[in-house]
Amino acid sequence: MTTPKRAPIRAWQRMLSGRRLDLLDPSPFDIEIEDIAHGLARVARWNGQTSGDYAFSVAEHSVVVEKLFSILNPKASREDKLVALLHDAAEYVVGDMISPFKAALGIDYTDLEHRIEQAVHLRFGLPPHPRIPLKKAIKTCDIYCAYFEAIQIAGFSEAEADKFFTKPPGDIRIKIKPLSVVAAKKLYLKRFAELA
Repeated sequence: MTTPKRAPIRAWQRMLSGRRLDLLDPSPFDIEIEDIAHGLARVARWNGQTSGDYAFSVAEHSVVVEKLFSILNPKASREDKLVALLHDAAEYVVGDMISPFKAALGIDYTDLEHRIEQAVHLRFGLPPHPRIPLKKAIKTCDIYCAYFEAIQIAGFSEAEADKFFTKPPGDIRIKIKPLSVVAAKKLYLKRFAELA
């Protein structure tokens, strides 16, 4: 007796642009900035556990991280700033999982995220593997942004945030004000257009 053959598992997602992004083998040709901005504007940081009328989106977070990166690295190239803006671009497909959950999932999730990140970078003329010092500088800004988010909208006291995040240098002040989905998407696309 033979076992019936199963249809192959669908491993692609259709985007509003009409592109079909293969999640296991993403192609730069299937990536559009409008899809990234649209998706990131709808992905909530902190699993949506923030105060205010709107969730704080990954799109807005990305713009803040790039702003922090530009402040702390005034001689950074346009290309490096674009890498900073796109640092969470893969999340337009895979969503934003909090760090403890990513760690629990293990390497397979991280590998998938990296494949999408590489395809995004290639699509916009960036190196698929940014330099280690650049990645570290962007990660520092990501952590600084998380600190501001934690104390301003995610319910952390400064003492708690000091335990889990790195406090930014004292002269840097960023106001976190969650935007509507439409406004966050526009903000992201505007900054991309300025850098691209």
